[in-house]
Amino acid sequence: MIDFVGAGPGATDLITVRGMRLLSQADIIIYAGSLINPELLSYAKEDARIYNSAEMTLEQVLSVMREADRNGEHVVRLHTGDQSLYGAIREQMDALKESGIAFRSCPGVSACFGAAASLDLEFTLPGISQTLIITRAEGKTGVPEREKIADLASHHATMAIYLSAGHLEILQEELLKGGYESSTPAIIAYKAIWPEEASYPCTVGTLYETGKRNNITKTALVLIGDVLLTNDYERSRLYDPSFSTGFREAETPQDQPESKIRRGS
Repeated sequence: MIDFVGAGPGATDLITVRGMRLLSQADIIIYAGSLINPELLSYAKEDARIYNSAEMTLEQVLSVMREADRNGEHVVRLHTGDQSLYGAIREQMDALKESGIAFRSCPGVSACFGAAASLDLEFTLPGISQTLIITRAEGKTGVPEREKIADLASHHATMAIYLSAGHLEILQEELLKGGYESSTPAIIAYKAIWPEEASYPCTVGTLYETGKRNNITKTALVLIGDVLLTNDYERSRLYDPSFSTGFREAETPQDQPESKIRRGS
């Protein structure tokens, strides 16, 4: 059996309970060594064989998986964050299907959600943004024509931009081209949730300068949008006393204390 496991955003206790259990049972662990906190390997059993996929090709990874399957061994393929985002798992899954090898997938916490927790953020504030765009800048790997940063920026939604710390100058140009104001809040989140995490608040107009000043070239997430720095949002209707739900009736105006109906602060 092959288990694809999301390792989470960095901290060893932010892997799921299921993911930790699978790691502890695996005969073989293939982990993304360039991105994953190596302390997660402390969950492995003593005789587990461990491979660093940063030093391997897809064909080599699949060779290990196929041999393990022939030997009746349990493999955990450990990916950073959640493997469904930039995890290159589809090509592995398709190859395993062609070989008739069974596999499962255990989700993980992606970096943008780790960063939100670390920075006390809500990406979807009522009246400000109800959309989170998860994307990456174009680099060695291209992006579809309709998914250029400038096109996505035109929505003025919240953005979490992965794998782009080495392209901050071009990223800044594209965000401005797409219509974000130079003053739009931005944060460069370096290794969010890791022990050495750091965050660098800036604006779209100072994104490149901020990254250069702090020597940020990799392992950082770029967050963009007004939700990063505003108190002028609408409170949730779900918990508003004037709003009926399937679980409670709306209160009349005279029943509502003023403190309950203020906007967020």
